[in-house]
Amino acid sequence: MRSTRATSAIERLKIRSGNAQYSMARTGNELFFLTEGPGKPPLCAPLELDQFVAFVNGLGPQTPRRVSKLDVAFEKQLSKKTP
Repeated sequence: MRSTRATSAIERLKIRSGNAQYSMARTGNELFFLTEGPGKPPLCAPLELDQFVAFVNGLGPQTPRRVSKLDVAFEKQLSKKTP
């Protein structure tokens, strides 16, 4: 289903924010919108899938990117090669 990406984004938002009430709805035109719970007003205008996922990913506290020692070493090598 196309809405799998949107559902995953909502689940990540619930984990990041600690608010299990977030839910999404889909209109007949295949547009998505976010609410903070059943019966509450929408938090955004109806959006297409990619725009909706970007909107949801931008909400709430962001999780820091995990960086391993290998990532740091690779970044260091890349910076050495650039003149």
